Amino acid sequence: MKRILSALLISFLAGTSLWAQQKERDRLKECGDVMKAILSIPDGIPGDLIDKAECVLVFPSVKKFAIGIGGSYGRGALVCRSGQNNTGSWGPPAMYALEGANIGFQLGAQATDFVLLVMNDKGAKSILSSKVKLGADASAAAGPKGRTTSAQTDIVMKAEILSYSRSRGLFAGVSLEGSTLRSDGGANKNLYGKDLTATSIISQGAVKTPAAAQALIALLNKNSPKNRSEGK
Repeated sequence: MKRILSALLISFLAGTSLWAQQKERDRLKECGDVMKAILSIPDGIPGDLIDKAECVLVFPSVKKFAIGIGGSYGRGALVCRSGQNNTGSWGPPAMYALEGANIGFQLGAQATDFVLLVMNDKGAKSILSSKVKLGADASAAAGPKGRTTSAQTDIVMKAEILSYSRSRGLFAGVSLEGSTLRSDGGANKNLYGKDLTATSIISQGAVKTPAAAQALIALLNKNSPKNRSEGK
């Protein structure tokens, strides 16, 4: 009887692990779909901004939930350019969480996609090292729209993170100040099968890009193959 129970427990745990891994794989595919849709918008994210970004965060289908005045909790992925100075091709994803009461006001009852551009080394180091509150630990602003934008505008010069949203077919820059970004350790373990920090995934080459993220990575490499930030 003990052997039967042990076998059932092992089978259950294995099934749970596979289900959790598939859930993260599906999320990565959603991230790729969201990024593809947003990059196809004629007056979407300016191409020169993506070319200057160190990292991109994608959060598909963030939804509102009730916590007092309303909040939100979204899960998605962080992808950065590889190499010590973020000058290489786009590397493997680290799973991330976006949360905050203020996002709830912007969501209503509609699921919303968010894309965040990390525009400099300081911003990249901040989100990799710890839980970050936008507007406090890292400067943030609503991203400008259009085919191109001047790299010298106040928004681009001052903000470490630029954010965008898409809901009901509408795409716009959106302020997420007061919201927090953090590495989703549980999701990373589910995806890669071991405990990993965001830094080890992004900066230390601890893992290879999983198949589920290939579409997202290929899309970014196609649209922005080179880091064109000043000095790089």
